[in-house]
Amino acid sequence: MTNTEIRPFRIDIAESDLTDLRDRLARTRWPDELPGTGWSYGVPLGYLRGLAEHWRTEYDWRRHEASLNEHPQFTTEIDGQNIHFLHVRSPEPDALPLLVTHGWPSSVAEYLDVIGPLTNPRAHGGDPADAFHLVIPSLPGYGLSGPTREPGWGSARVARAWRELMRRLGYERYGTQGGDWGTWISREVGLIAPEHVVGVHTNGLITFPSGDPEELVDLTEDEQAWMRRAEHYMAELYGYKKIQSTRPQTLSYGLTDSPVGQLAWIVGVFKEWTDCGETPEDAVDRDRILTTAMLYWLTNTANSVARSFVETPDTGEEVDVPTEIRPSTVPMGVAVFPRDINWPMRRFAERDNRNIVHWTEFDRGGTFAAMEEPDLYVGDVREFFRRVRAEGATAR
Repeated sequence: MTNTEIRPFRIDIAESDLTDLRDRLARTRWPDELPGTGWSYGVPLGYLRGLAEHWRTEYDWRRHEASLNEHPQFTTEIDGQNIHFLHVRSPEPDALPLLVTHGWPSSVAEYLDVIGPLTNPRAHGGDPADAFHLVIPSLPGYGLSGPTREPGWGSARVARAWRELMRRLGYERYGTQGGDWGTWISREVGLIAPEHVVGVHTNGLITFPSGDPEELVDLTEDEQAWMRRAEHYMAELYGYKKIQSTRPQTLSYGLTDSPVGQLAWIVGVFKEWTDCGETPEDAVDRDRILTTAMLYWLTNTANSVARSFVETPDTGEEVDVPTEIRPSTVPMGVAVFPRDINWPMRRFAERDNRNIVHWTEFDRGGTFAAMEEPDLYVGDVREFFRRVRAEGATAR
């Protein structure tokens, strides 16, 4: 019999786990480094040593644990998998339920700065008519939802689990929102449950050329820039994806045994995928980066997180666009941030999503928009869903 119980959850990490972490950090065996390479070979030794020392001696997990625990959390089993999620209801009775999905290397901590403005706009200088009930799950295999126990947790399976989660919570009509891989999952929920999803908002929408040469005729200057960006991604930024989607088990030994190894793997991404200057801390607070690393480290989910990339296509070479991507007719809003890992090309986005009613291009921000630019993120989510609230979506 399937267990559909929704259980209250509270993060309470054993002190022995924190002691073990500090001991491991103190005993790190550091590599050498070629002089003058900066970030071109990856995370610089001096920067990472300083960040690891802050992690060991100054970072206060209990403070950040308490911050996460300020929000109601739950777990439930869906399709044989433990699912952890935040469920923060608005004080506004007519708030729209909104299902928010993070990507990699992220977690529910990405959204801590936007929960208040989205659930209680009245208290944050906004219009109460823009309020949301938020459901923010940890992806299967990630952090407090992990690890996964079997393969097959691609976007379609996650989307089916999310549909079931919203059903268990009693939400008949709701919106979806996602960044990075969460864009793909959020779109998929709209495809499998169009009668329930009033709109899909994305930051970091993934688009692919179909292989038809006609699609690439008469590209505009902006579209040519998109092509150059895609080429740069494949040449310089694709290593994380390639390794995790081909040899996740091999990689996982280093990430699981060494907290500095786990931290470096994440910090390198934050440097490349955020709108930062010299270090990722120019875009995201260093303690928020460390909290993300902690949610992976303390739950021992580096392997299942890496495995998820086996199931996650993000280039045209990994997906048959004409046959595998089903066109969506659910209203869609797209936010484009300049330092996102990939930009969506609008002609491809409109080919696959027939009802894009909102498209915003910002002049700052990157992949983790809710952390980097929470005001821009909140404003765009509100603006898009104003367009679709007339559909009558309310929580029961």
